[in-house]
Amino acid sequence: MQSPRQRSEGRPRAGWMVMGKRGRPSALEVCRVLALFVSLFPSVSLQCKILKCNSEFWASTSNSGPEEEFCTALRAYNGCVRRTARTCRGDLAYHSAQHGIEDLMSQHNCSKEGPTSQPRARTPPPPASPPPLPPDSQERSDGPEVCHYERSFPRNAAQPNFTHCGFFGDPHLRTFGDDFQTCKVEGAWPLIHNKYLSVQVTNTPVLPGSSATATSKLTIIFKNFQECVDQKMYHAETDELPAAFADGSKNGGERHGANALRVVEKVPGQHVEIQARYIGTTLVVRQVGRYLTFAVRMPEEVVRSVDDDDDDDGDNQDLYLCLHGCPTNQRIDFKKVRSPASGSSERRFTYQSARAKCKERLPVEDLYFQSCVFDLLSSGDINFTLAAYYALEDVKTLHSNSKRYHIFEKDAFAGRAAARAPDTRFLLTLLAVLLCCTFAL
Repeated sequence: MQSPRQRSEGRPRAGWMVMGKRGRPSALEVCRVLALFVSLFPSVSLQCKILKCNSEFWASTSNSGPEEEFCTALRAYNGCVRRTARTCRGDLAYHSAQHGIEDLMSQHNCSKEGPTSQPRARTPPPPASPPPLPPDSQERSDGPEVCHYERSFPRNAAQPNFTHCGFFGDPHLRTFGDDFQTCKVEGAWPLIHNKYLSVQVTNTPVLPGSSATATSKLTIIFKNFQECVDQKMYHAETDELPAAFADGSKNGGERHGANALRVVEKVPGQHVEIQARYIGTTLVVRQVGRYLTFAVRMPEEVVRSVDDDDDDDGDNQDLYLCLHGCPTNQRIDFKKVRSPASGSSERRFTYQSARAKCKERLPVEDLYFQSCVFDLLSSGDINFTLAAYYALEDVKTLHSNSKRYHIFEKDAFAGRAAARAPDTRFLLTLLAVLLCCTFAL
């Protein structure tokens, strides 16, 4: 078994297959295929109903019952998930459900054929309070050493390098590399994806016809890891910020140390913290106004770990926003926004009144202040002032370098220059298109 500090090596990637003259496609076919490859970009339909399938299954199995009754509910769950395939193929929750169903069917010896009518949902009994731990057993509740990331390092070894990512407002992204961006990214997008966990957000337009979006849904999946945690999913959306995982539990599994993974509710309906000590990670989810914010503190080696068994790794690794930022064509230069939103809003702001309102909570004119001004102008929603304020407060709690709490315009110059510069991968792909077209002719 490997500890979280042992990185997995990336899989070799497939290359081009050389074709003989008889199998060589025409120049037009080559150009069409490669042009399509250049233009394709992942998107996920907002019509995905996988969460409805999940909630129906958990409701029908909230209490333990006869094995066949559980299998009936599981087959119904499987059918529901299959019906969402067309609209949910890019959704993390959909793929998690697929794998979870296979595992549960195997564990409970359920056949794929049989009755699928949903059993009547039962109201779960209130959770029993665990007996108090004696004073000397608190340390043991963390489980084995492998389930506590920082304790797994030798005493004299260099401590891990922790990184931070934040996602808030209209939305604004602070990557693990401290690059600050404002993005469109409407629909479902992955924030984090590595061998231990995945985080996905769904963003919806703030105003009809506006390119500005904000996060209305967030899904976090913690993957099964050794004796530390069972696979767990946490899902939040507007006006639903639960204090537990999707299965109703608040930790990583009954057979493990309770502190290896747990959900802690800080402010009911507004602020939840998820502590994943087995990977040295802390995640913060808030609801501010109608939208969600996200922040995370994670060791660098966990950020860059790759799951060898995950087909989504490889080339698509570049799409994980916290690691590589938003795609160039999804970025917005918020410094150019000086006029209020054209759509209807509860309150209109001029550039000067937006600055004055943001100054009340954000006295330092850094990029959090600038993002606050942008959000007020683009939406008219006063709650975005709080979103920027809490995002900065989370940085102060989670970032390992106090000198990097504030990011200023000059600090982001390199990031903006990179955004304006041609994408190297795009240029290489375009060169491949031209070369293939030339040789095919």
